[in-house]
Amino acid sequence: MPGHCRRKAQVMNTARIPGPGANLARLRKIAGMTQSRLAQAMGVSEEHLGKMERGLRTLTQGNAARAAQALGTPLDEVLGRTPVDVRTEADLGELRAVIRRFDLPGERPRVDFRGILTRTKRIGGHVKSADLAALIDELPEFLTIATDHAHATGKPAAWEVVTLGYSAVYYLAARHRWMDLAELAVVRQKAAAERATPFAPVIAARDEAGAFLNSGDFPGGLAVVDRALVRAQAELSGRERTLAEGVLRLRGMTLAGRLRDRAEAERHITGARDAASAITEDVTDSGRMFGPQNTAVHVAATLADLGRYRESADTADELKRTKLSLPPTRVMNLFVDDSRTRLALKDRDGALMSLRLAFEAAPQKAKVHPTSQEVLRVLVELHRRSNPDLRKLANTMGLSF
Repeated sequence: MPGHCRRKAQVMNTARIPGPGANLARLRKIAGMTQSRLAQAMGVSEEHLGKMERGLRTLTQGNAARAAQALGTPLDEVLGRTPVDVRTEADLGELRAVIRRFDLPGERPRVDFRGILTRTKRIGGHVKSADLAALIDELPEFLTIATDHAHATGKPAAWEVVTLGYSAVYYLAARHRWMDLAELAVVRQKAAAERATPFAPVIAARDEAGAFLNSGDFPGGLAVVDRALVRAQAELSGRERTLAEGVLRLRGMTLAGRLRDRAEAERHITGARDAASAITEDVTDSGRMFGPQNTAVHVAATLADLGRYRESADTADELKRTKLSLPPTRVMNLFVDDSRTRLALKDRDGALMSLRLAFEAAPQKAKVHPTSQEVLRVLVELHRRSNPDLRKLANTMGLSF
C-alpha cells in the first residue's frame, strides 16, 4: 500500500477545460435542443443563455443544475469532470479498492490509535489547505489502517476516524466532480457513522447532502439536512448540538440558494447565525468546521445564488476587513464567490482581484472549481487587451486568449 512519502499524485493533466458554459453549448447541440427551448426550461431568457454559452456571463451551478435536468444529463457532465492522467487513475483505483473492502477487515494494524490520530490530523490538514494531490496520495493507506483498527477494536472513537476519512474522500471527489466516487464515499461514511460517536452522523449527513447538492438534487439535499437536524437536536446537547446545527445549516443555506428558495435560505441563514453567535470563534476541525466567519462566507455565496449581489458583496467586504482565521479551503471559497459577485456587478477589476486571491489561497482547488473556471472564461472573453494577471491565470487554467 502506498505511503505518504511517495511522489504526490498529479491531479490534472494538460487537457484544456472549456468551462461549464462552453460545455453546456456542446451538450445542448448534441441533444439537438434549441437555445430557446433550453432557456425556457432553465427559466432564463434566450439572450441570457446565449451569453452564458459564449462566455459573456457565468453559468452558475444553480443554472447548470436546471440545464442538466432539462438535457437529461448528470450535473457533473455539464460542469465538467476534472480529467486525470494515467498515474492518477491508478492511484484512484487503489482508493476504490480500499473502499470496496470496507467490510472485509485485514489484520489489526501495528500503528496504535495515537498514531492513527496523528495521521487523521494530517488528512484534515490536507482538506483545510485543499491539497488534493496529497489526499489522493495518502487516503488509501490511511483508510486501510483506520478501518482495520476500527473493526479490531469496535470503539466509537475509532469509527469516527473512519467517518472523517470518508469525509475526506467525499471532499476530494466532489471537488473534481467525480460523483460516482463521492456517492460511494458517503455510503461508506454513513455505515461508519452509525458505529461511531454521536457527532459522526452529523458529518455523514452534511456530506450526504453535499452529494445531493453536487448532483443537482437540491430538494433531496434539504430533506437530508432537515432529517439530520431533528436527529442532532434529539441526541446531542450543549456545544456539540450547537456545532451540529451550525454545520448542517451551512449546507442547508447553500442548497436553498441553489434552489432559489428565499424563504428556505433565510431560515437556514438565521439558524446558522444564531449558532455562530453562541460559538463566537470559528472551529476549524475538519469535521466540525463552523463559526461566525465560516457562516459569513456561506451567507455571501447564498446571497449571490439568490441574485442579491450587492448584499453579497457587502457581506464579503465586511468579512475581508476582519483578520481571517479560516483555513485556505474556506478562504478560497470566499474569494471565488466574491469574484462572480463582482463580475455580476460589472466590476471586472474586482472580479480579477478576488479570483487571483482565490488562487493564492488554494491553487489546486481553484484550478478545478467550476465557478473559478467560469469567471476566468468570462474575463478572458471580455478583456480584449493585454492583462498580465489575467494572462497568468488563464495559462494556469489551460485557457488562452
